[in-house]
Amino acid sequence: MKQKIEYTDEPMGEVKIVSDFLPSPEELVLKDETVKVTIALSKVSVDFFKKEAKKHNTQYQKMIRRLLDEYAAHQA
Repeated sequence: MKQKIEYTDEPMGEVKIVSDFLPSPEELVLKDETVKVTIALSKVSVDFFKKEAKKHNTQYQKMIRRLLDEYAAHQA
């Protein structure tokens, strides 16, 4: 059985306000401009990304695209 939570009026102590870091709804709706390409990748690489994507409930192509985007941004 779950234990019931008791709430009190005790002071919370020092509170730290953090800046809003979440994207706006407009930013969530917009998609990045993409270009279709054909690329041959090693089976080992594709298997790795498929396994990791399954763990994180996402698409392996999206993970590869994000990896390439991060690399390109770092090099710019």
